Amino acid sequence: MTPPGGTGPLVPGQSAAADWALSPIAVADWLGAASLVAGALLSLAAAIGVLRFPDTLSRMHAATKPQVLGVLLVLLGVSLRLRTLADLGMVALAGIFQLATAPVAAQMVGRAAYRSGRVERRLLDVDELAEH
Repeated sequence: MTPPGGTGPLVPGQSAAADWALSPIAVADWLGAASLVAGALLSLAAAIGVLRFPDTLSRMHAATKPQVLGVLLVLLGVSLRLRTLADLGMVALAGIFQLATAPVAAQMVGRAAYRSGRVERRLLDVDELAEH
């Protein structure tokens, strides 16, 4: 007896579903789906934070920290599902680009907000940009 769509005989007492659930491809698919969902939830949390937080620095934090992790988890999920070398290269480039640009953009937004007076100075623990 062979499993549906399978190539070898079933072990007595083993079902076709058990054979499928333990395959590395199925595990990668499940991990990819979990990564996609977790990344989407983190990106949603970042978007809600940008809308709900009261000041510029809090919004900047919400726009960079969970959003970058969310995008990286989505890219991980995509790479676990698409297993070709060309796709993995593109996903890796997108992840590297995200890691390289998000901190720089956050730094520039924070500095611009500080210089334009949109940062509440009482919320700062250390004010490194203050003129002495």
